[in-house]
Amino acid sequence: MQRKGIIGLSVLVLGLATIAVLSFNRQPEDEAARFNSEKNVRQMQVQNLQQDNPRILKINAIRANDITKKRLDNDPSVKLIHHNKQDKSHYYDNEVVVDFNASPSEADIAKITRDIDGELKEQLDSVYIFKSSSKTPAELMEYFQQSPNVTYTEPHYIFLQNEVNDTYYQNYQWNLPAIRTEVGWNVTRGSRKIKIAVVDTGVDLNHPDLSHRLTKGYNALSHDDPPNDDNGHGTHVAGIIASIPNNAEGVAGITWYNPIIPVKVLNSDGLGGSFDVAQGIRWAADHGADVINLSLGNYQPSTVMQEAIRYALKKNIVVVSAAGNDNSSQPSFPAAYPGVIGVAAVDWEGNRAPFSNYGDYIDIAAPGVHIASTFSQGQYASLSGTSMAAPHVSALAGLIRSIDPNLRNTEVMNIMTKTTQQAEQTRPKIYYGNGVIDNNNALRVAYRKKYPLGRTSEWIDQFFAR
Repeated sequence: MQRKGIIGLSVLVLGLATIAVLSFNRQPEDEAARFNSEKNVRQMQVQNLQQDNPRILKINAIRANDITKKRLDNDPSVKLIHHNKQDKSHYYDNEVVVDFNASPSEADIAKITRDIDGELKEQLDSVYIFKSSSKTPAELMEYFQQSPNVTYTEPHYIFLQNEVNDTYYQNYQWNLPAIRTEVGWNVTRGSRKIKIAVVDTGVDLNHPDLSHRLTKGYNALSHDDPPNDDNGHGTHVAGIIASIPNNAEGVAGITWYNPIIPVKVLNSDGLGGSFDVAQGIRWAADHGADVINLSLGNYQPSTVMQEAIRYALKKNIVVVSAAGNDNSSQPSFPAAYPGVIGVAAVDWEGNRAPFSNYGDYIDIAAPGVHIASTFSQGQYASLSGTSMAAPHVSALAGLIRSIDPNLRNTEVMNIMTKTTQQAEQTRPKIYYGNGVIDNNNALRVAYRKKYPLGRTSEWIDQFFAR
């Protein structure tokens, strides 16, 4: 009798598993009709964004970035590195970043500041910023390189933002159906336990479509102040990830529950030094970030930045970065660092955005043209740029980890890059990487990896976790 009961239970479990797997794998019958319908809707949504709407600001962020670069070109306190005829990097004159093997004493610091005719500006662990009143960065680096206690010294590089049944969901947000966001929500809508850090210009802490999704943050520019956004870029990035869905207001984010950690490393002009960006990355890594979004970049490699990236990767954090907006093959950092997911931008038809940087460091692509999202001072705006593409990928990484928090960061990356939209996988990898993300495919693969028997496996897992 007991044996019959065990056999009956086994048959029941197997039957439930079969039903769950079959229903989970069911696909729409007419993919071509669905594709054409979605394409028509996307065209309508983009046309709506291109028209005047008093509640959605249309901001030419790429042009604004060009103006900022020209201002830096003519700033006497800023120096240039010319990588080629088009691409340049900037760094602060009379400043260097120095990493010491052992922290110098107060007497050592006093001697250094006398020798360089300057001051200690800031410190993070073993890394210091020194500024001189009379010496160039080259002279300062030559001075510090003579010390056996110095691990490395480099210029203080400047990073720039890489931008460019909710009210606006049906009429404006083409980007969500383009990556099959809504179908993916049938698998998971996220988890409050998986946090996504937006290391950027800060976030509008009082935005009605974001404030309830924010957790404790950090201001690397002014440690005693909150990470409030005085630019708008960081708020736009955060909204793509986490603007509250289904609240009858504004726009819908890609995740429903994942908290955002706002970290301010860029000023009101969208500029920040390599030291402050590195400090923000390390802070996020030490304060519970599972994913870090970096919609910023520079063409010059920076040791202090790369060490911060390595620090985050060693903590098993998924690090996502925008590729840049100069239509250039010059590698952009941090997107080109090993282990970082470099993101290119596509438009509403899945074609490469004309501004999107390209190269063999591109891992994946996502929507980045006419993206509607939250903006500073409680507003909404439409922006374009790889800055907008990157948070689509960060949000997907957060959803994947919501299914299985134990996945390694490399496993999350592999799931995303191996489940891209089929139509994009044959396109040039230098432009699209492994293709345009597909939330539904990626989340289904993550789910099957975690629960091989589908819902039955999930139920068993929950039962034994009690």
